[in-house]
Amino acid sequence: MKSTFATTDLNVRNRRRERFLQLLFGSITVTLILPVLIILGTLIVKSEGTLSWVFFTEYPKNGMTAGGIFPALIGTLWLVGVALIASVPLGVAAAIYLSEYAEDNLFTRLINLAIINLAGVPSIVHALFGVGAFVLFFKLGTSILAASLTLAIMTLPVVIVSTRESLQAVPQSFREACWNMGATRWQTIWRIVLPNSISGILTGVILEVSRTVGETAPIMFTGAAFFLPFLPSSVFDQTMAMSLHLYVISTQVPNVPEGLPYGVALTLIGIVMVLNSVSIAFRTYLRGKKKW
Repeated sequence: MKSTFATTDLNVRNRRRERFLQLLFGSITVTLILPVLIILGTLIVKSEGTLSWVFFTEYPKNGMTAGGIFPALIGTLWLVGVALIASVPLGVAAAIYLSEYAEDNLFTRLINLAIINLAGVPSIVHALFGVGAFVLFFKLGTSILAASLTLAIMTLPVVIVSTRESLQAVPQSFREACWNMGATRWQTIWRIVLPNSISGILTGVILEVSRTVGETAPIMFTGAAFFLPFLPSSVFDQTMAMSLHLYVISTQVPNVPEGLPYGVALTLIGIVMVLNSVSIAFRTYLRGKKKW
């Protein structure tokens, strides 16, 4: 007598299809990761002998063919920090309005269209906007503040979209429970919605950091300098930056040691990885505290 739970031809075909899809998707994942590993491996090999304590703590010298990257390293942190301070509160506020307050009408649809269009604007156009708006119109000059505000405008759509999606992911029943208890709309947002969506907001911050660190055109015209023999003392000073420094020593400076550009590139990627790792760890911690 044939067992009721015996394997049928359909079960066999489904298992084979499942194994095929698993192998296919696994191969695609490896294919995506492999170029990253190749790039990192190439940078590590090519920069051998370049990375040292002197490389990270000294100023460039001998026409930037020797010395270190200390001012560019500090300048990059300045630019990223000020850009985050400028863009995250504004982006979160805009997302709160669009998600929690705005009605679905022509005005909000125009805002959403503007956000989508802003995300697609090339970085060089943002650079020209930064020169016209912040350097000339607001008379900030070529400074950290002008460059950071340009970067903030460029990355603002990422923060808005990721924050709005995370706010909308909070169950509507959470809001209704608060309203039934007599809480106002803002009290509900501040006490319930935002704490439960902070991990999604951090996703936007991670993406912003990754893009901000690597941009060259927006800061080239608004605040980054070819070479400075001193560190910035305020946001109104110019500064060196890692991305521009890499471009300069790779294309503009003759007789640069072969390993120097690779060392700068590896350091730039390292900064992104460290900042992202801290944000991801914090996001994971916050996700673990969710009750839903």
